[in-house]
Amino acid sequence: MPENLLGRESSPYLLQHKDNPVHWRPWGAEALAEAKAENKPILLSVGYAACHWCHVMAHESFEDAETAALMNRGFVNVKVDREERPDVDAIYQAALALIGEHGGWPLTMFLIPSGEPFWGGTYFPPEARYGRPGFRDLLAKVLEIYHGAPDKVAANAASLKGALQRLSQPQGGVAVPPDFLGRAAAALLSAVDPVHGGIGQAPKFPQPSLLELLWRGFHQIRNPELAHGVTLTLERMSMGGIYDHLGGGFARYSTDAEWLVPHFEKMLYDNAQLVSLMTLVWRETKSPLLAARVEETVGWLLRDMRAGDGGFASSFDADSEGREGKFYVWSRDEIERVLGADAPAFESTYEVTKGGNWEGTNILRRKIPYPAEGGLEDTLARCRAALWRAREARVKPGWDDKVLADWNGLTIAALANAGAVFEKPEWTAAARETFAFVAAKLADGGRLRHSWRRGVARHPATLDDYAAMTLAALALFEATGESGDLAQGQAWAETAERHFVDPAGGYFLTADDTQDLIARTKTAADGAIPSGNGMMAAALARLYHLTGDDGYRRRAEAIVAAFSGEIAASFYSFPSLLNAGDLLANAAQVVIVGAREDAGTKALLRAVFAHPTPNAIVQTVAPGAALPPAHPARGRGQSGGQATAFVCRGQTCSLPVTDAAALAGLLDAG
Repeated sequence: MPENLLGRESSPYLLQHKDNPVHWRPWGAEALAEAKAENKPILLSVGYAACHWCHVMAHESFEDAETAALMNRGFVNVKVDREERPDVDAIYQAALALIGEHGGWPLTMFLIPSGEPFWGGTYFPPEARYGRPGFRDLLAKVLEIYHGAPDKVAANAASLKGALQRLSQPQGGVAVPPDFLGRAAAALLSAVDPVHGGIGQAPKFPQPSLLELLWRGFHQIRNPELAHGVTLTLERMSMGGIYDHLGGGFARYSTDAEWLVPHFEKMLYDNAQLVSLMTLVWRETKSPLLAARVEETVGWLLRDMRAGDGGFASSFDADSEGREGKFYVWSRDEIERVLGADAPAFESTYEVTKGGNWEGTNILRRKIPYPAEGGLEDTLARCRAALWRAREARVKPGWDDKVLADWNGLTIAALANAGAVFEKPEWTAAARETFAFVAAKLADGGRLRHSWRRGVARHPATLDDYAAMTLAALALFEATGESGDLAQGQAWAETAERHFVDPAGGYFLTADDTQDLIARTKTAADGAIPSGNGMMAAALARLYHLTGDDGYRRRAEAIVAAFSGEIAASFYSFPSLLNAGDLLANAAQVVIVGAREDAGTKALLRAVFAHPTPNAIVQTVAPGAALPPAHPARGRGQSGGQATAFVCRGQTCSLPVTDAAALAGLLDAG
């Protein structure tokens, strides 16, 4: 058998390790069988291509011949791309938390041959430092315990497995009152940095679902401080170093409290969620800064993140030429060589100095409001374009070009909605192209696959994939009126119901026919992306309001009920589920009866997509066509032969209106 089997894989992260002297195996039954046959523990290492500390540990330990020899003698070594196998990662991250350790990547777990964990951690240095043991010393100690105290190891593994199974039985049965989201938002406000925005202090993550909760809370209780917390955060992020002022798009997080120094990796899911959030907030504020950042970020997505025939790639690495952030930072001399006489204006705007603002270099962050007065903005745009062209000649960070169904679903929904709101049909067309790609290339006999790269779809789809793609289908349906989108969203929701639902309430992350896992995890807590249960609750809420089918409402409510006890105890972990509950309870279902190409229909649609309410759900019905039997607006038609709108809340619909201003007034009244 070859010593390192990762050369057979498609994941860019796994391929980064194919030349390690470590005898890596991919996750699967073969690796477990090998461990059992040789009575060796499994060393499971989980990371992803854009992970800086994963690279550090690889260079320090996995490329080191002495460390690799120890790993090969004592362990069956398994490498997992956590983006390809989020189901595997979820199990062992949960196990690490049960041990009492903080999670993260690289994840380093030790398993018995059947796959149950007995100990683990995250990054380990080659020699003892940072209060952590050296990796080689740790390996020797684990082997000593594994072979010298097998009963203790078995007991640890059994205890952790039992605890993992109990985690999939969350506390329910506590009613979530209608005003809970507003109260939760008010409580969360105290955690917002009043100077720089964002939740908490350094390091700072964008956390779009929590910001959406604040925004929805503002719309519920009309506390202007809630709105200010969101707009301040988005403004500071959009001006800060976490934003790529030359190429567009946001980095993963800021290492400091003021959004200056990013962790330079750029992830698809962050940018999709931020486009959605900025679009929502722009509908209220009409901020030129947010409009610009949406347009620039979408421009980056369409220019730099397309992979294959329409799918979006996963990420750009933080590192290039072995240095974090090298691609993005500048010396003042470099900027002056490129910009010449325009340099002083640019330098004063973007905080460029001789000494720099980070490790002797300059991270660009904007120090004056947008847009600038007079003709300065034209000069700055010319400068940014020149610097971007110069930067394109540099060695680019690593690009992870695998296409993930859930992350693409988030992006499709963001593009479809932003295209409708900003009247950019090319954005909606891009969403349509990606949707067609996922529906065709990641499909397998009516089921989805999770990951695609270079012509090959792999790995079982998770709940997140079905939930995000259902939301993508419904966003396209609202933006374009194509009935096939609604039908596809319903089909994916039914597949999730058949294969992921827990009769006790909520949905498991993995399908009932996924073979190679020791447990089926179930959670509604949000991570870097909204939880599958939160997204599925939102999808079911939309389906209920679009169809009137009460079964969708009951299924959405069952998700909330399944996690209600945990929500009451720690609401800040469940913002996407609370946001979905708000949509379910307070949606304004707008039905427009008219041909899509009709000028009156277009005017009514513009009024809906421009309105600030976070809870509008819109569908266009051709004259003479029928809504679903249970829909409250079924049987209603045009008034005077004109495009006509109705706003329904619950089972009650408004009188017909044909004027965009009147429709906006009906939405205001909610």
